[in-house]
Amino acid sequence: MLPWHQYILGLIFIIAGANHFRTPKIYERIMPPYIPSPKLMVQISGITEMLAGFILLNYKTAEAGAWMMISQLVIFLSVHIFMLQNEKAAMKLPKWILILRIPLQFALIYWAYQYT
Repeated sequence: MLPWHQYILGLIFIIAGANHFRTPKIYERIMPPYIPSPKLMVQISGITEMLAGFILLNYKTAEAGAWMMISQLVIFLSVHIFMLQNEKAAMKLPKWILILRIPLQFALIYWAYQYT
């Protein structure tokens, strides 16, 4: 049996990935301009987030799921930085929340790393 906190992280990723399909316009708006095909990338990132969450929830594949999550979180750092730099992408969020999201990414990376 997996630790309870591993189920929480897996569920967070599954819900976050599903949200890419529920509200895709939000994610398209925060895509940096150097990322091609924002709509397709939102769909791919949603699928891979859900996949990583499900893979983390299987004892035999949990390590692969954790590495998938870590990879995605590192890649998504560029989006968080872009949101800090671009007023439209910031979605009217206060600057302190946008700044707080950066260390949160590292906390999530550390959390996922616990399952490698």
